[in-house]
Amino acid sequence: MQPQADPFIVPLCGDKIKIIYQDEHLLLINKPSILLSLSGKHPLNKDSVHFRLVKDYPSATMVHRLDFGTSGIMLVALNKSVNAHLTKQFQTRSVVKYYTALLQGHLENDEGVIELPIAKDEFPLQKICHLSGKEAVSYYQVIERLDKPLATRVLFKPLTGRTHQLRIHSREIGHPILGCDLYASDEAFHLSPRLMLHASQLEFDHPISGERIKGVCPCPF
Repeated sequence: MQPQADPFIVPLCGDKIKIIYQDEHLLLINKPSILLSLSGKHPLNKDSVHFRLVKDYPSATMVHRLDFGTSGIMLVALNKSVNAHLTKQFQTRSVVKYYTALLQGHLENDEGVIELPIAKDEFPLQKICHLSGKEAVSYYQVIERLDKPLATRVLFKPLTGRTHQLRIHSREIGHPILGCDLYASDEAFHLSPRLMLHASQLEFDHPISGERIKGVCPCPF
């Protein structure tokens, strides 16, 4: 019988969650890097966005997630009906998301689209698979090209929301996200102390007023 691998223990996150916007129906928050969206099964992975928020907002529920290494804007519902309404918006792709990232090297084109289907691989990895993968589409636009380190700052607009989509799409075009522990080369991983991926903007319809909300969370890098 094969011995079980040691469980992955998330590093302690000392940064606080910041509230960007709140009303009686929902929250927009700024999630710090190295914080889980939901608590893990291991008792040492209890700390998470949800674990912290329910102390002050007992009815808070997570409408979507960000990878523990990704920082930035998240939408949180404060009751079940709002959660259902917002979840439907994510499912119908009426929610628009933008991410800022630092990619290794200089991208040749100033903008483009990556269309590569994604499937589950050996946990926790995902893989590109044209047979069993689900549609995954990422638009990108170059913001600036940097020389130290040799990197490109890009604005991503994912049309779909597959697990690790931007991380694996970046790798597939030969420019992995700096600090990515799963899909980057050792060189690209060690170029940054954190995953250089930040959810910078989120657009959605307010479930009660119907107003189009554009939440902005400035990139810290």
